[in-house]
Amino acid sequence: MAVYSWSEKVMKLLSRMNNFYLAGSCRADCCRFEIEGSQVGWIPPHVTSLLTGYPEVFSSPNGGAVSLCPSLDSYQKRSEAVDAVLQSLRGEDSLGCLKGWRDEKYRVMPKFSDPPLMWMERAATSLFGVKRYGVHINGYTVSNSGEVSMWLGRRSPTKQTYPGLLDNLAAGGLSADVSIKHTLVKECQEEACIPAAIAEKALHVSTVSYTYEDEEGVFPECQFVFDLELPLDFRPRVGDGEVQEFYLLPIDKVKELLATDDFKPNCAMVALDFLIRHSFIDPDTEPFYQEFLAGLHQTL
Repeated sequence: MAVYSWSEKVMKLLSRMNNFYLAGSCRADCCRFEIEGSQVGWIPPHVTSLLTGYPEVFSSPNGGAVSLCPSLDSYQKRSEAVDAVLQSLRGEDSLGCLKGWRDEKYRVMPKFSDPPLMWMERAATSLFGVKRYGVHINGYTVSNSGEVSMWLGRRSPTKQTYPGLLDNLAAGGLSADVSIKHTLVKECQEEACIPAAIAEKALHVSTVSYTYEDEEGVFPECQFVFDLELPLDFRPRVGDGEVQEFYLLPIDKVKELLATDDFKPNCAMVALDFLIRHSFIDPDTEPFYQEFLAGLHQTL
């Protein structure tokens, strides 16, 4: 059995989370998802075949692209028409992701700064490979002697995704019509009982972006990353039940855990980004330093 170094294990994580870009992925067989001539996603082949049954909403594949019908010429018309199709498809056994329906709307647009062209149910976004955005907060402390420790949460065993794995202090998806700052404060309060007066001191420091595929579709994701230095005497508490417990761990322990299967993969990437930015990973001694940076910041 091969024995991998810490660096090699981290590279395997980054490759997994960017496997859509690798040879042999479904990318070559996907159709572009276009609205008003702009690409907003990638539709896997098994989804394209299902959409042909809804010609009043989706055009037939043409030139490698699937578009919405021209009559759907507004944000509301597009959103409602696509949602009706998705409601119809919820009974398809082949679309397991729709069994996790959340009644949560995500915006669909070419770039984050663009006006949204429609909204889509969160559980369905992987079927169309539309970009998903979220907010992740690194909570940490600095002792009087300068030692840095990080707060991690362990996800509830009843979570729909990645139950029981380690997570950042707080995190959440960016729903339609909700700002990044509002999401930051809300998730800190709901998940870790952090008062707004403390949460609002978090600093936006980075984004982490990647695209992976699995049996449920294509996931282009970008996380807006914040660092929040917490007072030494403050302890986050379990709030809405999405986390079962919080741990304050030395940075060396966090670094060790990044190379294990105990971490939710994208949360491990956010923590890795923290280690790099705070110089806990040294470019003079880390052979994959540049590869780490590239894997954390892929163009969606």
